[in-house]
Formats: sequence, C-alpha cells, structure tokens
Amino acid sequence: MTENQRTIQQNKALHLYFRLLAETLNDAGLDMRVILKPEVEIPWTPKNIKEYLWRPVQRIQLGKKSSTELTTKDIDVIYDTINLHLSKHGVHVPFPSIEEMSLRQIKC
Repeated sequence: MTENQRTIQQNKALHLYFRLLAETLNDAGLDMRVILKPEVEIPWTPKNIKEYLWRPVQRIQLGKKSSTELTTKDIDVIYDTINLHLSKHGVHVPFPSIEEMSLRQIKC
C-alpha cells in the first residue's frame, strides 16, 4: 500500500504549526537548550550531521550557504573545526580519502 503525498493544505498547516510552536517556545523563554536537554536522546543521521554540525560551521566560518560553493580548502577548514570540537568528546572520524573510498567500493 502506498502512502499519499501530503496535500498543499497539510503542508501549509505543518509550516504554520512550526511557526506557532517556535513563537510559543521563544515567548516562554524555552530555547533549544532548555527543550533538548542532554537526557533527550536524538540519534544522529547523515542529514542532521549536515544540518546541525557541518552547515552551521560552514556558514559562520566561511559565509557560504551551500556546499556547492565550497573549495577543497574550505572542506579542510570546516572538517578541522568540527574534528577539533568532537575531539573534546573523545570522537575522531578521519575524513575519507580516495584510497579508503575505493576500498569501500570494492568491499560493497
């Protein structure tokens, strides 16, 4: 059974809800740190890594909105900033190299 795509009205309602909820939370002084406490477990996904780690650093450090604007040097700068921050949490993931990517393709 296939699901129907949301209607235009549902889409409008969804975005209105987002706006109303944001206004209500802000008016109550409940910023994201208050709502998303450390005990709230939200698993990371590639999409939220991009949206909540990579893109904010990219915008702040380089003033670039889209990853399509990045140079190879820009990627190194953003990676180094994120890697340094994550190292404070004991996390290090090396940036994939061409060799590593080739090996992963062979294994798949």
